[in-house]
Amino acid sequence: NLLGKVDKILIGGGMAFTFLKAQGKEIGGSLLESDKIELAADLLKQAAAKNVKLILPVDFACAAEVNETASVSYHSAGSIPANLKGLDIGPESVKLFQSELSGCKTVVWNGPMGVFEIDKFALGTMEMAKVLADLTGSGAVTIVGGGDSAAAVAKSGLEKKFSHIST
Repeated sequence: NLLGKVDKILIGGGMAFTFLKAQGKEIGGSLLESDKIELAADLLKQAAAKNVKLILPVDFACAAEVNETASVSYHSAGSIPANLKGLDIGPESVKLFQSELSGCKTVVWNGPMGVFEIDKFALGTMEMAKVLADLTGSGAVTIVGGGDSAAAVAKSGLEKKFSHIST
């Protein structure tokens, strides 16, 4: 629904893996909606046809287990080992997303970048909260929608720096 209304769509979090898989990339044991791979491939084509930039993460924080004691390693998108899961966007993705958001006048954020409830997988989400808070300070309208997104912004302590937050 947004493809005809926006210039860019940045996809992070668990949804990114279905799009990466649609591009034929290796996602290891990461979250995958296998019944949505064809839809993701079609959306990639539609975005290109409408000149909408659809930006996916380029790296991920990965681990075999989703817990505070998990050992974290970073892997490029498309090269996540089979025994690991992508659990947060990586530092290069944060830089890419920050660059793509620079100068935006309106941003709608729905969905965290990783398993933000666990601190070691929260960096991408917390960094995106800072980026959007800075955009608000520069005059952009920043809207956060959804319970997980609102909880992530609350965890960042930056709620007052967004234009609107709704669960």
